[in-house]
Amino acid sequence: MNTQLLSRFNKLFFALLVLTRGFNTTASDDGLRTVIIHAHVPLDTSTLFLTGNRPELGNWSPRGFAMKGDGTNRTASLRFPAGTKLEFKFTLGSWEREGLAPSGITGPNNLLTVETNTEVTVIIPGFKKQIADSLDDWKNSGVIGRLEYWKRMSSKFLTTTTRNIAIWLPPGYDENSTNRYSVLYMHDGQNLFDPRTSYAGVDWGVDEAIVRGVEAGRIPPMIVVGVWCTEQRLREYSPWHSGTNYARFLIEELMPQINAKFRTRTDPENTSVMGASMGELISFWLCWKHPDVFGRAGCLSSALTWDGRLLDKRLGETPLLASDLTSTNTFPRGVRLYCDYGTLETMGTSFEAMHIQLGEWLTAQGLKDGEDFVVRKFPGAEHNEAAWRTRLDEPLNFLFGNRHPTGKPAP
Repeated sequence: MNTQLLSRFNKLFFALLVLTRGFNTTASDDGLRTVIIHAHVPLDTSTLFLTGNRPELGNWSPRGFAMKGDGTNRTASLRFPAGTKLEFKFTLGSWEREGLAPSGITGPNNLLTVETNTEVTVIIPGFKKQIADSLDDWKNSGVIGRLEYWKRMSSKFLTTTTRNIAIWLPPGYDENSTNRYSVLYMHDGQNLFDPRTSYAGVDWGVDEAIVRGVEAGRIPPMIVVGVWCTEQRLREYSPWHSGTNYARFLIEELMPQINAKFRTRTDPENTSVMGASMGELISFWLCWKHPDVFGRAGCLSSALTWDGRLLDKRLGETPLLASDLTSTNTFPRGVRLYCDYGTLETMGTSFEAMHIQLGEWLTAQGLKDGEDFVVRKFPGAEHNEAAWRTRLDEPLNFLFGNRHPTGKPAP
């Protein structure tokens, strides 16, 4: 099904099945409102967790808030300030077991603006299957080329969790046994190739975009290494938190193993990195601080406004990157950088101002827009996998094919 139609279908179904009603209680002077969320689940469902974009819901931790009840009915009662724009989902304790939309796949975030005391009911027909089933059955993902999975890879630098690694080999890799290939390292690897493992059931279509570019003669074939995220995603993708350890994992542990097993080109010109949102932020930082390793970075929906407060409430609202974009700091010459953002996406504030600042910072160093870097905005683009899938040709063409993107320049 067309991803845009599917998204509309899920939202419409949610609107039909979620009964929202206000209930009368005396409003408190603290400005808080009571939100009661009911979930109707299959009979054999274990502990159900509510997670979302608020500290009360674990800031998207898959075990954010354990709902009460058993059997088919579960309930959570919480208090939020009036005006809160709530986003939430349901899991069985991990993102591998996320609740499904009525369409049978994972859907978009449930949205609720808290204006008054509110009670909602959500129907959850089932949950994602164990991820291992999809990894062993990768051929039924519809991928073009070949996927190889390394499961639960550990790291001496990131000791609290393991992660899966997806290695995509382009068509012709097995047949052309003497060819060597550039390597593109991508974050949030679960979202790249297989809709069964991807957030919201829509993958980036990385294999399709690369094959499309190769067949059109715009870009060369390449290997893609998709590093799955973990529950520590925010910390690992934040350069001011565990990002330095994540970099060491990539450079000192993962890359040597990839280069040892596959026919890769290992110089910076042939080693690139790409991601979206927080995955963009760590991609930008990796090229900035490790130009001897990564020679190109694709940064979609750049989370340049990240202020770190989700990890440390003591921090202020100023983007952490803002203090680094000064005349005393410079971006390495020879590294090619692609950044973009959509006008309908925010992280509490518009992405546009920081992208303008980034472009000015790069230009002030003598770097040329359209040659050394691009900063592009896409009117009407949202912050999700479907949007990144739609414009993935743009960064691929600029980074690997010397083609100027068609997205509008930031003002």
